Amino acid sequence: MARGSDVLNMLIPNGGWVITGDDWEGVQFLEAEPITKKQFTDGFAQYDALKAEQDAIKATQKAALLDR
Repeated sequence: MARGSDVLNMLIPNGGWVITGDDWEGVQFLEAEPITKKQFTDGFAQYDALKAEQDAIKATQKAALLDR
């Protein structure tokens, strides 16, 4: 399950934001272009899909190494 900080790191990788907790209400944009609440909430599903894809790639690479 994604955390709010995971979502913000994915959407705004250069930082410039602070989050307290995992809710939209805890997000403060300091030196970043603000995103919308919808982008933030949609980002949770996007992050979970991205993480699942990355995990599958790692598993495939690990299996390839073990098969050598």
